[in-house]
Amino acid sequence: MKIIDTHTHIYDERFEEDFDIIMKNIEEQMEGIVSIGFDLESSKKSIDLANKYSFVHAVIGVHPVDIKKLNDEAEKELEKLALTEKKVVAIGEIGLDYHWMEDPEEVQKEGFRKQIELARRVKLPIVIHTREALQDTLDILKEYKNVGGILHCYPGSYEAAKPFLDRYYIGVGGTVTFKNNRKTKELVKKLSLEKIVLETDCPYLTPVPFRGKRNEPGYTKYVAEEIARIKEISVEEVINITTENAKKIYGM
Repeated sequence: MKIIDTHTHIYDERFEEDFDIIMKNIEEQMEGIVSIGFDLESSKKSIDLANKYSFVHAVIGVHPVDIKKLNDEAEKELEKLALTEKKVVAIGEIGLDYHWMEDPEEVQKEGFRKQIELARRVKLPIVIHTREALQDTLDILKEYKNVGGILHCYPGSYEAAKPFLDRYYIGVGGTVTFKNNRKTKELVKKLSLEKIVLETDCPYLTPVPFRGKRNEPGYTKYVAEEIARIKEISVEEVINITTENAKKIYGM
């Protein structure tokens, strides 16, 4: 079995020069990727890519930093796309981001709740972004017991995540390879492999040995290798189980 990268921004302009090469590599070397939107425009780009390439699926939604773009019209369009586009597999990335604080906390929370409710209506999982807002994020997720998904680039402890592991997977990416990132390494050690999915968040968060350069989906193999090292199991086992996890949560 091959790797699924559950979180990419493959439409990013940093892929323009060698886009065809990147996509050919994905097709030949990976099971597939998921293209994640951060607003309506990027969500539509993700759908276009998913419809063009058999190995791409799309996630649509409005990122907390762009939450001012989530007006009634955008919300209705997202709902229509989720219901009519067969390769849309989740609503995301949605959540809270207090680092940049483009909008007040309460505005972000309102937008977050609206999109969780949208996901519930269209019966899709959600992909969560949380930055410097973990407790508020988890408090809101507690309100929606019948919604599940992926905690993307999860920054917290195993203990904080534990109450949510019945319905959420943890997205593990390039930061787990960083030498001083003890928190994520400890999280991976404690987590059941059945609750982990692999991700890059490309073009961001590039793993060692390419840290500081553009990230790309093929670099998920370095994430898989580090998880295998931490858990003292084979890379093949990591890939097989995390790929099955990705298919399960995204309904592929």
